[in-house]
Amino acid sequence: MFSLKFVDLVRIHVKAGHGGDGCVSFRREKFVPKGGPDGGNGGDGGSVIVEAAQNLLTLADYQYTRRFAAERGVSGSGALCYGANGKDLTIYVPCGTVVYDAGTDAPLADLVEPGDRCVVARGGRGGKGNAHFASSQRRAPRFSEKGEAGEERDITFELKMIADVALVGLPNAGKSSLLKAISNANPKIAGYPFTTLTPNLGVLAVDDQKIILADVPGLIEGAHENKGLGLYFLRHIERTRVNVHVLDLSEGNFDTIVNQWHVVLDEFRHYGAGLAERPGIIALNKVDLLSDAGVVRQLREFFAGKGLRAIVTSALRGDGIEDLIDEIVKVVRANPRPKGSYRLYDAPLDVDSISSGKPRIVKEDEGVYRVVHPRIEKAVARYDFSQEEAPLRLLRLLRQFKVEDLLEEAGAAAGDTVNIGETSFTFEPERAL
Repeated sequence: MFSLKFVDLVRIHVKAGHGGDGCVSFRREKFVPKGGPDGGNGGDGGSVIVEAAQNLLTLADYQYTRRFAAERGVSGSGALCYGANGKDLTIYVPCGTVVYDAGTDAPLADLVEPGDRCVVARGGRGGKGNAHFASSQRRAPRFSEKGEAGEERDITFELKMIADVALVGLPNAGKSSLLKAISNANPKIAGYPFTTLTPNLGVLAVDDQKIILADVPGLIEGAHENKGLGLYFLRHIERTRVNVHVLDLSEGNFDTIVNQWHVVLDEFRHYGAGLAERPGIIALNKVDLLSDAGVVRQLREFFAGKGLRAIVTSALRGDGIEDLIDEIVKVVRANPRPKGSYRLYDAPLDVDSISSGKPRIVKEDEGVYRVVHPRIEKAVARYDFSQEEAPLRLLRLLRQFKVEDLLEEAGAAAGDTVNIGETSFTFEPERAL
């Protein structure tokens, strides 16, 4: 028997593969005096993909290994040889993992079902070889494209466990003991608060149905403000559909026991995510330590008035365990989970489908301007300025988007510096020539 470290929040760095460069080459063969261009295209860089896997329970694999990179595409070569694409890199995470962009905290994907996947960094496109640019007007192009750089960013994985039923309550209410009594789980159990520091899962098999139960570490007043690691615990209840409120009868006083329920319910209301409105069951636990039997009658009447069934249990002696199991099964079946409702976030809009629009000119300093436009920036990054035709291609691209007019409107003058992506050049308007 070994203990697996439970990790549910990690940040990693991912880098997609750089696209391979295109090739400038001409066919050189005996008896073929004008073979024409035959430079092949570079291969696409590999992408970084995150995929949900059923056999994983924790994000511990990524606590220390935090940098991941996909393969680079192979550059093209002569004789129309195309470079091979770089292999995609797949990172496997537990089902229930939400992927965020660490820079913006925007959700990228909610991976719930085994096989759910999302691309977190796209590989760079391979550059075109000179054979690609041959036409009836341009028989012998002497230029090619460089491969695009792959996307690179930091992402955050947050595991929100997938369970049907959550056992919730204050610390030391006996939640872990109940979980062990009604399922096949084997959690750590001891007689002091905060024994459970990470969620435990158990499976309740009934007929042909398996109900997943989660024992969530004890909540205290102010949990929604992260007191007692409250936010760390509460996020694991977001996907559940039934809450079993475990109350400690050993307190012996009616008002004190009811206050346990109020504290948890208030924290649910403050946290949101619909936790307070979910169907609930009351488990009056530790009846073996209760001296006044009249308290049970008062509690049953109180919760009946709230529309909740209260079941008296003792995890130690086994009292009421079968009744609790029957009630859990009944409530779960009465509240079936709609297909796909485990998912907390929809897939974000694909930014590649958004129109780029007109270029934007930003004045970075006196005499320094930047052209901001995704298509122009990507194109310029692919140009190889060591080739004599590259400046002419850039000029045609800037004419197409009327960048010179936009720069002059922004106040740029001859001799100023213009930045496009990582490339800088001196502004020389055609009218000044």
